[in-house]
Amino acid sequence: MAGYLGMSAAAFVRKYVRLVGIRKSLRERKSGDCVLYDNGCIVYEARPRQCAAWPFWKCNIACEEEWREIVKTCPGAGRGRLYSAGEIENFSES
Repeated sequence: MAGYLGMSAAAFVRKYVRLVGIRKSLRERKSGDCVLYDNGCIVYEARPRQCAAWPFWKCNIACEEEWREIVKTCPGAGRGRLYSAGEIENFSES
């Protein structure tokens, strides 16, 4: 992602990354939106696997009510080919 933005890895980490325990995570805005989201993902072509798996995160597919909320806010959710739960599980784990 740093290279995609034309930044050094160190500069990218300083600007966009925070520590959560011993792990690194992208920062979020007060709204909860990813800091790299600005009317779309600014690093879409270089996004990490976790982002590519959105909206099929376990917390989003755990119950139908959660999924309905995602469909309201995510323009791609609820459209396209219907995937089985097994296919989603395999995708999220790879």
